[in-house]
Order: sequence, then C-alpha cells, then structure tokens
Amino acid sequence: MMTMRICRVLACLAAAAAVPLGAAEVIPLKPVSAFVGVADEKARSVALFGEAAKVITSPRCMNCHPATRQATQGDDLHPHVPLMYGGRYGVGVPGLPCRACHGSSNATTLVESIASIPGNPAWGLAPPSMAWQGKSVREICLQIQDPARNGGRTLAKLAEHMATDSFIAWAFRPGDGRTPAPGTQAQFAALIDAWIATGAQCPSR
Repeated sequence: MMTMRICRVLACLAAAAAVPLGAAEVIPLKPVSAFVGVADEKARSVALFGEAAKVITSPRCMNCHPATRQATQGDDLHPHVPLMYGGRYGVGVPGLPCRACHGSSNATTLVESIASIPGNPAWGLAPPSMAWQGKSVREICLQIQDPARNGGRTLAKLAEHMATDSFIAWAFRPGDGRTPAPGTQAQFAALIDAWIATGAQCPSR
C-alpha cells in the first residue's frame, strides 16, 4: 500500500512538472458592448461567438475536451503525464483515477520548479459527445447547441451552465503555472447570452 502511495505521489509530481512555469497572463475578452456597432444581427451573433470561442478553444478548456479518452495537459495539449485515460465515466480507470492526484481545489506544491496540481470537485474529462480538440470553431459552435451532443441542454440551460458551472470557473483560476482562460466567467457568460439572444449563429468555418 505504501509503495502504491509513493508511486502515485511521484506520478502527480511528474504531471505537475510537465506544466511550464511562468507568470500567468490574463488575456482580456471584448465586452458585449464592443459588438453593438455590428448592424446585421446574424453577423453580430457570429462575432459574439467568435469572441466567446477564445475561451472555449483555450488550452484550459481543450484539455478537458480531448478528441479521444486520453487526457492532455499544458498549453500545447501534450499527452497527460502520467498517461491517463478517462475511462467510461471520464474520471480515470481502475487503479489510476483522476482523484489520485487531483483534489477538490488547486494544490500548491513544495517541490522546487513545480507550481501546482490543479483541482476541482468535478475533475475529469467531458463526455465523448463533447470532444472539441481538432474541430473548427464552426463545428464546436454547432456541437454545443445540439442537445444530442451537449448533455441534453437547451440553449437556456447551456447559458446557465456556462455562467454557473464550477469547473468552467476553474478555467479562469487554474492555479500557479497555468495560463488562465481569457477574461472572466461573467464576461464569457455575457457573450454567450448575447450570442443566443441574436440567434445563436455559427461562423462559416
């Protein structure tokens, strides 16, 4: 049992070490008011989603929406260290669940050159139907408003999810050593609300 615990600790430290250190820069998002001047409502809707997509396509979101059940990490979406698979429920496989390293909140380490291990009560991978990596902004736009591929959410429920989900909130406060998603969750949610209000239009590509 002690050997297994030591192995898990070493695996967690290796995972954290794979995250490049450096000052986390907060990248701004344009507010909804910046798009008021776009007279055509469809074009305004597309522009609003394009701004919100800066969050959706950020590494903090993409790493949890991989193309396969294999987790990725870092700003370059490299394979998770140690090699991890989401399994049936997205929370790891028997013998190596996500919770072996990831707790309910970000954990600062005391090891030199390692910033932190990220955490959230809902830590895990998105369902296969919500895989985003490798897709265009248009494909993701169509996917997230399709109840068959977004967890059965209506547009109203989707907006609520974006505004209140704690795991989405984590993307904006991902812990030391990680670049947060652009803007804030409130700004992101406002863009999604405005996008829906203007017809939830998707870009051409």
